[in-house]
Amino acid sequence: MIENVPFVPSGPLARSPQAVHQRLAAFHLGGEVMSADFPTVAFNVPADADFAGMKALLNQGQDEGGWHYEVGCGTDEWWNA
Repeated sequence: MIENVPFVPSGPLARSPQAVHQRLAAFHLGGEVMSADFPTVAFNVPADADFAGMKALLNQGQDEGGWHYEVGCGTDEWWNA
């Protein structure tokens, strides 16, 4: 599964992809930063990840104004978590 997290430049994480990675570090995700001009981090999510915990954290960060997120390719396990 691939998760894209475009963070909000004026939000609490500013334009820091390191801050986004740090917030999601507990899930041991691989990922990459798109570019300085397009503040988005793309994560590769392993099949055995804690989807419910990840979704809760992603929703919390979105509610706090730190980022938006979208699922590029989700499994049934992700959607049902």
